[in-house]
Amino acid sequence: MNQTLQFRKKGILPIQKLRVLHHFGVIRSDKDYPIQEDQFQPNSVDLRLGKVAYRVRCGFLPENETVTDKIQKLCQHEFSLENGAVLEPNCTYIIPLLENLHLPVSNMAELVTGEKSSRETIGFSSSSMLSAKSNPKSTTGRLDIFTRLVTDYSHRFEEISPGYNGPLFLEVVPKSFPVRVRTGQRLNQLRVRHGNGKLNDDEILRTHSIDTLLFSNDKKPIADDKIVVDGGLFMSVDLTGTKDRVVGYKAKKNRDLIDLEKVGHYKVSDFWDPIYAGQDDYMILEPEAFYIFASKERCRIPRHLAGEMVPYDTGSGELRTHYAGFFDSGFGGDVTDAGARAVLEVRSHDVPFLVEDGQTFFRMIYEANTDIPEFVYGSKLASNYQGQELKLSKHFK
Repeated sequence: MNQTLQFRKKGILPIQKLRVLHHFGVIRSDKDYPIQEDQFQPNSVDLRLGKVAYRVRCGFLPENETVTDKIQKLCQHEFSLENGAVLEPNCTYIIPLLENLHLPVSNMAELVTGEKSSRETIGFSSSSMLSAKSNPKSTTGRLDIFTRLVTDYSHRFEEISPGYNGPLFLEVVPKSFPVRVRTGQRLNQLRVRHGNGKLNDDEILRTHSIDTLLFSNDKKPIADDKIVVDGGLFMSVDLTGTKDRVVGYKAKKNRDLIDLEKVGHYKVSDFWDPIYAGQDDYMILEPEAFYIFASKERCRIPRHLAGEMVPYDTGSGELRTHYAGFFDSGFGGDVTDAGARAVLEVRSHDVPFLVEDGQTFFRMIYEANTDIPEFVYGSKLASNYQGQELKLSKHFK
C-alpha cells in the first residue's frame, strides 16, 4: 500500500474523489452494467434504474428491515425494465438501482480492489465519517416524476448514513404523465459528503461580497444589504413581464406518454399550457395541478462550492415548491455570465393557493467542496440547463 486517500476539509466530494471511491469499491454497480464515465458529474454520480420494477401499494420507510422484505409484503406485481416499460401516473413503483454503496465503517480503513494476483490497496483516512445524499435530477423534476431514494433499515428518505453497506432503491411515482423507462436510465444522483461543509449565513454573505452569488433580473449583482439569508440564501418567483412573455407552464392532464429516451422530440403544446404575464402581479394555483416557473433572481455556484435548493417552509403545508435540488459547481457560469435562473416545480395541495411576483419560494444552501472539481458544470459535459431562463425538460422541442 503506497497511496493514501485522505480527507481533512469538510464538504462535498468532487468528481476526482468519486472516481477513486468507485475504483476501490465504495461505489459499485451490477456486473452486467459497469459504471460509465459520463455518470460522474462535478459533485455527484448519476444513479441508474435496474433490471426490474415492483408496483407496490404504497411508499414506505424500512426502519426495521430491508427494502426487499418490505417489497415482498407490499408488491402487487413485478416486471422487467430491460426492454422498456411504462410507469402509470399516481402509481408507486420501487426500482432497485444498478449501483450500490459500501461506505467506510470507520475513520481509518484500508480499501482494496482487484483479484489476489493484481490486488491494489489504498489507505483511507478522514476526520469525519463519509455519508451520502440523493436528489432527483433536474429533468426528473421538470417531468413531474416524484422520486426518492430508499435504503435498508433507514428512517429517512434520500439520506445515507455513515458506514452503510448495501443496495440502493428508488421510489418512483409519475404524477402528470405516463413515462416509458428502461434499465440504465438516470432519474436521480448521489453526492458523498465528508462531515458538514455547509456555509452559515455570515459565510454566504461574505462569499457574495467577493464572488457574487445572486444577480437581479437585469443581470446586475444584488447589493449586499438586499440579500436575504436565514439558513440559506432566499430566492423568489418571477411572474411579471410584457403580456406576451411566458412566465410559466401548467401540465395538461390525460396526455400521451413520454419516452425518456426521446430528447427534443415532443411538442410543448401537446403537454403544457403556457402561462403569460398579465396585468396582475399574482396568480392563483389550482389544487394538485403542476406548474413550472422560474426564479426572479439569477444565481451562480462558484467552483469551490456546491448548491442545493431546499423548500421555504411556509408553515402551512399547502405548497410544494420543487422536487429536484442539486446544483453543480459552475452552474450559472462566472461572475461575468451573471448567473442563471433556477427552475421551480410547483404544486398546491388541497386548496387553491395565491402566489405573487417576488414571493419567497425556496432557499439555496451552499456547501464547500473538499477539493475544486477537475471540471465544472457547463465546461466539459453536456449541460442541458446552463445559462437557462424558464426551460422545460430536454424531451421537448
